[in-house]
Parts: sequence; structure tokens; C-alpha cells
Amino acid sequence: MTIGGEHPFIGVDLGGTKTELGLVDPDGHLLTRLRFPTPRDAPSDVVIDEILAVVRSHFAKTNAVGIGIGVAGQIDAATGQVLYAPNLEWRNVPLGYRLQQALALPVLVVNDVRAAAFGEWAYGAGQKTEHMICIFVGTGVGGGVVAGGQLLKGCSNAAGELGHSTIVAGGRPCRCSNLGCLEAYVGGWAIARRAQEAAEEDSAAASMLVQLSGSATNITAATVGRAYRNRNPLACRIIDETASYLEAAVVGFVNAFNPCITVLGGGVIEGLPELIDMIVPGVQKRALRAATAPHQIVKAALGGDAGVVGAAMLARNAAIKMV
Repeated sequence: MTIGGEHPFIGVDLGGTKTELGLVDPDGHLLTRLRFPTPRDAPSDVVIDEILAVVRSHFAKTNAVGIGIGVAGQIDAATGQVLYAPNLEWRNVPLGYRLQQALALPVLVVNDVRAAAFGEWAYGAGQKTEHMICIFVGTGVGGGVVAGGQLLKGCSNAAGELGHSTIVAGGRPCRCSNLGCLEAYVGGWAIARRAQEAAEEDSAAASMLVQLSGSATNITAATVGRAYRNRNPLACRIIDETASYLEAAVVGFVNAFNPCITVLGGGVIEGLPELIDMIVPGVQKRALRAATAPHQIVKAALGGDAGVVGAAMLARNAAIKMV
């Protein structure tokens, strides 16, 4: 069997609530996709068996020659072991080994957001640039950095955790147990929590949010977005604050990495693309002039497919290098 060449690879985006699989051709085109809910609160063996069942039933006759799988967590690059995936509550799960043994195919396990960043760089909004930052603002916040045409991995394969950059010293608690992280202010869960707190403090101001969600405890980031579209003052204030925090973080990243392009994606950005236009003037004004002269901020082009495409093509690249 020839690795790479004209054969497709399977990409998998394994998340805490959903898992998406797709067949990707050598040019990065997504040929087919399948999505199913990730079994909730299930042991890792159950989740892995579900992935194996889907691969065998839907991809067995596709001539795929390898698999790339992105997981929201820290990965041992050498073994494909998931060291810690908080959304899945996994620790030290031999994911790469299990899949490779069961399918007899090369398997590459990577961080999900780094895979998505690679997808956007190679086949999406970041094409034709050697210097890119990609920030995905969804339930959580993650990212990837391309410098000199190389996706940064870091000393221990943990580079790109942009969502856990501290933007407010001693600030709001983050799910990573630190304080003041970017994610704790602009992540979907954090937007929801700030809105819920505001509703508890001023029920009258939050009446539209409560009406849309059914109760203060059910308010989500999507609820805030809907109220924002209706120009609800509380929702507008929360989104304005969110934009300010995101802007501050992007200013720091632009000064630190000097990218040609910053790509913003993820569920929060997909739901509120206005956030991009809201932060552009401030980034242009506040970041160092030498860094902003060639810089632009754009929306991710691949949407929810970036993780699948990126994981598959990273696996293809790794397989070709081993030949």
C-alpha cells in the first residue's frame, strides 16, 4: 500500500459533545463527513469503540490509508497518548495505539485546535502566508501559531494554548484552575456565566435573556447573541466587554508573534462575526506599528470542517515523511 499519493486520509475531530469524521483527499478537500454525539460520561473504551465502529461501517471501502485525530487536550506526540483531555475527563488514554492496533493503519493524534489551525493555514484563510495566528473562540478558546512556515509545537508539544494566556492578573477563575485567562472572559461558557451573574444582580435588565432561555441558569452564549441582535442593553454590554478582552489578547499576540494574518474562528465567532470588525480598529491602534503594518484579521474559512481537514492532512504529512 502506498502511503500518501492519491489516497485519502480520514480526519477525526473528537470533542466533548460531538465527534466528526471525514474523508479528505490529497488536496485537502473534504469528500464526505459524518457526525455523531460523543457518548457522555462514558469510559474512554466506549468512545474509542464508537469511533472504530463508524470507521469500519462508513469508511472501510474508501481506500483511506491513514487517520488523523484531533482531541481537545494535551497529547504525547511520540505515542499518541492523550495525557489529559478535560472535556472528556480522560487521563493517559492510549488512543493512538488502540486505533492503530484495531485498524492496522497509521494514526496521528494531535491537539484538536492545532489541527484546525493547520487546516486554516494550509487550506483555508491562512493560505500563502508563512506567519499566522489562529484563534478559535468556542465553548473554550484555543489556537495555533505558524512561524516561518512551521506550525509551532513547543518543547513538550503544548504550544498554542492561547486561550490560557493571562489577560487580567488575579481575574476570573478559568477551567484550567488559573485566574484571568482569555478563555475565562471570551469563551462561550464564560460569556454565559457573566450573563447569568448579571441576571442575578439585575433581573429587570436581564428580562429578555431570561425570556429567551427560560431561566437565568439556562442563559448561554447563544442566548446573549440573540439578545444582542435585538439590541438588548445588557447583551450589548456583555458583547462589548467580550470584544474588549479579545482585542487586548490579540494586541499581545500580534506584538509577540508578528503574524501577517490573524484568523478568528469557532462557534462564538461564527455566531457573532461582528466581533472581528469590533476589534480591528483597536488592534490597529494599540499594537506596535511595525507589527500591524502588514497585518490583517480575518474570519476562518473552513468553519467547523477545519479540525477534520487539518487532522487528516497532518496525518498524511507525517506518513509521507516516514516513507
